[in-house]
Amino acid sequence: MRAVVITKHGPPEVLQVQDRPDPVAGPGEIRIAVKAAGINFADLLASTGMYPDAPKLPSVVGYEVAGVVESLGEGVTEYQVGDRVIGGTKFGGYAERVVSKAADTLPLPDSLSFEQGAAIPVNYGTAYAGLVLMGGLRAGDRVLIHAAAGGVGISATQVAKHLGAEVFGTASPSKHDAIRGFGVDHAIDYRNEDFAEVVMRLTNGEGVDVAFDAIGPSSFKKDYRILRPGGRLICYGLSEVQVGEKRNLPGLLKGVATMTTATMPWWKSLMMLNENKGVFGLNMLWWWEKEGSLSRVMEPLAAGFASGDYVPVVAASFPFDKAADAHRFIHERKNVGKVVLTP
Repeated sequence: MRAVVITKHGPPEVLQVQDRPDPVAGPGEIRIAVKAAGINFADLLASTGMYPDAPKLPSVVGYEVAGVVESLGEGVTEYQVGDRVIGGTKFGGYAERVVSKAADTLPLPDSLSFEQGAAIPVNYGTAYAGLVLMGGLRAGDRVLIHAAAGGVGISATQVAKHLGAEVFGTASPSKHDAIRGFGVDHAIDYRNEDFAEVVMRLTNGEGVDVAFDAIGPSSFKKDYRILRPGGRLICYGLSEVQVGEKRNLPGLLKGVATMTTATMPWWKSLMMLNENKGVFGLNMLWWWEKEGSLSRVMEPLAAGFASGDYVPVVAASFPFDKAADAHRFIHERKNVGKVVLTP
């Protein structure tokens, strides 16, 4: 089979299409003929050598795919050969064939394309885990969603609106019309405005109930300050440590150093009792490995995709041979929605 391989650490051109052995479905697993594979920011970090959890080089990354069931492992009875499915792959997704656990697989509704299906597992799983399971978001709450035009940001907006929350979203000005169309009530220009000042002004000094942030660590401090009593900050990424297409060690070291005081520094632990706020860290890969499957975050979402309450947004689709262009498209922050690869 053909697969997109990270041959060495570097700019997007290190991605090369190579032949790899076909995987075999083991007990409880499904082999999927891939029609589309989702790209996540972690894949870009893996390519530049900034993602410690990535497999050793040369490697095939990719957390999620959509395609057709090709074969079933022992004990799998809920699917049949030919079924349209989405699957979590925990690496290996950039390939023509992948193996996914049945517990990490969901039926793909006929109303959604394969490209849309590849935008589901990581984006919506992260949004649901962060906003619902950790953040306890409910009707009437206010939520601040950073990078609201990205794949996770759009998914989080849809989840939040489905729950009845008021959504504040940050994005560059050229993307404001788009994020309003996805459900953002208050679009904030993070490049030319202080998002914290804007939120406090729009809420008459009250702040938000939940902040959902993968930018940090510099933004985490501001997020924490604008939480209402009982507010929750969900930190699920550090995208600011990667600037450009090559490894950014100074940015990484600065980010690591800043993290120690970004939200709850040790010397402030007693004050936390009076501030009535909480901070959660979310790493979906570690969540996935600890629980053994994505079922706790995926199964509650299934009905929403079938009913049309959740509609994945795809920014662009690139063939495997153009994987470098796909990564560069995201590096340059051009995407509004998910970017996917197709064999």
